[in-house]
Amino acid sequence: MKLASMFGLLAGPPALLLLLLAGCGQGGGGRADQGSAAQKPSVAITAADRAEAESLFTTRCAVCHGTAGHGDGPGAAGLNPKPRNYADRQWQKAVKDEEIERAILYGGPAVGKSPQMIANPDLQAKPGVVAALREKVRSFAH
Repeated sequence: MKLASMFGLLAGPPALLLLLLAGCGQGGGGRADQGSAAQKPSVAITAADRAEAESLFTTRCAVCHGTAGHGDGPGAAGLNPKPRNYADRQWQKAVKDEEIERAILYGGPAVGKSPQMIANPDLQAKPGVVAALREKVRSFAH
């Protein structure tokens, strides 16, 4: 076999692989929400889910996170670390929806935060309510 054709056999497949991989990059077809950390498509949220989420936020979350989500609820005074300020735009840009939902479902320790933020196992079978709570947390950035 000639050296030139042998080189073609050896160089051809890797070059083809590189071209295929280059075509798999994130070209112009990016998501509309690329500016924030929100990524996944949401579950359908019903009016009942939103109402339950609002009630749960008031009774469970606002005690520490405050009604405006600033981390200044009445229970926050004695906590160290202090509760998250949901109005912090830098945090909102950096945090992923999945992390917010994991914190809601499994508590602070599940996301490397305070063990004083307890889990909510009763919400495991209520993805619409969890999504509505995440939506509520996201709403404080506006």
